[in-house]
Amino acid sequence: MNSADALLKTLIANGLEVVFANPGTSEMHLVAAIDHHPEIRPVLGLFEGVVSGAADGYARMSGKAAANLLHLGPGLGNAFANIHNAKKARTPMLNIVGDHATYHLKYDAPLTSDLDGLAKASSDWVGRSKSPDDLSDLGAQAWQAAHKYPGQIATMLVPADSAWGETEKLGKELVSEGPLDIDNSLLTDAYNVLSSEKNTMLFIGGDCLDEESVTLAGKIATKTGCRLATDTFVIRHRRGTGLTKVEPIPYFAEMAEEHLRGVESIVFIGTKPPVSFFAYPGKKSYLSPENAELIELATPYQDGKSALYQLSEMLKTDKIDKSLIPDGNIDAPSNGELNASNLGPLFASLLPEDVVVCDEAATSGFFVTPHAWNSKPLDWLALTGGSIGQGLPLATGAAIAVPERPVICLHGDGGAMYTVQSLWTQAREGLNITNVIFSNKAYAILQVELERVGALETGDRAKSMFSLDNPEINWVSLSKSMGVPAVRTTTVEQFSKAFSEGLNSEGPSLIEVII
Repeated sequence: MNSADALLKTLIANGLEVVFANPGTSEMHLVAAIDHHPEIRPVLGLFEGVVSGAADGYARMSGKAAANLLHLGPGLGNAFANIHNAKKARTPMLNIVGDHATYHLKYDAPLTSDLDGLAKASSDWVGRSKSPDDLSDLGAQAWQAAHKYPGQIATMLVPADSAWGETEKLGKELVSEGPLDIDNSLLTDAYNVLSSEKNTMLFIGGDCLDEESVTLAGKIATKTGCRLATDTFVIRHRRGTGLTKVEPIPYFAEMAEEHLRGVESIVFIGTKPPVSFFAYPGKKSYLSPENAELIELATPYQDGKSALYQLSEMLKTDKIDKSLIPDGNIDAPSNGELNASNLGPLFASLLPEDVVVCDEAATSGFFVTPHAWNSKPLDWLALTGGSIGQGLPLATGAAIAVPERPVICLHGDGGAMYTVQSLWTQAREGLNITNVIFSNKAYAILQVELERVGALETGDRAKSMFSLDNPEINWVSLSKSMGVPAVRTTTVEQFSKAFSEGLNSEGPSLIEVII
């Protein structure tokens, strides 16, 4: 059989269902193999950053990897930013990167590059096929590596002659490694500090923000009086009315430091102690209070859910105090001009139950997202790696993973331009995604950072580096050109109508909000 077909058969047997692709000449036999297997859903992205970002969203919602089909070093390079975000999220991802035929590499053709070096820089596991006979085994190993708990980036490099050759070999179905056990001595330490009279905090994250985990955290907090916290940007957070509120620490270092001030002991489960996103003159990088006792009960690679269960049993928890649960009260406007003070409550009031929100609102999130604690229960996905341009493709992948659930994408206008091609894929696939673009015509977060880093006095030339108003981006026209209906809203009534219509449509839509 053709070795590309053998690879697809092996991956399907191991659980592959979706391939996000931006292929080239070196991958044509792999493209043909996809056509031979109707079990696989092929999804085309017009830019590799869309491909890798969509695979991240798919994995976060489905719990397993998609495969990204990429073309040589430049294709992997274009995908790098959202592979980085996925790596920080620790979501499973399988990259299949075509390379020149083995005998062609020595000629240094125009698209030849240090593909192995690029793969190693972006991946947790890298394997290179050497012949048609090893390709399927390599695929099984890559799938297994991608699903090593809690998830890894696995990249397999496939020379064209490995894919077009003949073979009789199929790879096996391999079992991936689950979470590592926690240290029981640390469990005792955590129990002791949470049971003490100290000012304590339970800091959870990673895979431990599902409904089951936040419920256990709420019971522990009720029993012990500890505070609850999580990372600034979360992988997937179940939140809303009726669910224990586990609030992310603030983005800015000094605000996060103030948020943690006075805490004497912190127990970490599913994540690690927080650090500031950047270094700032005269400000701390390590955000936990200097004299606080830090207990890393469960790293992201250990069984955090088991740690929560064991703590709950040791503490004999049985209920959650109502003060830890949002009450659902939202003072939403019914009419008037749309502005920073009323957009957040309006948005939160319109969210249906079980929606998936992909959040890259950037500075606009400061006045929109806090109100969503009082919305109906939902899943919240955020920008884990800090590399902007994730939101639109993340929503694209999430919608493919859970087609029965509406998806909302919140995005700043500057970041959305990085992967705006996602809109075309959303239209092509008929995905129910409502994209909300906050248009302030600037890279506003960079304007803030310019002041925070203590840069020398600046003028118009420096400010022009963050401005998006010359020329102005016409989001309505841009969206419509890629097949996504769009509208610009300036009033409460306009936004409410557009949002409701977007949720109830069969395909994607876009709402531009002028900030």
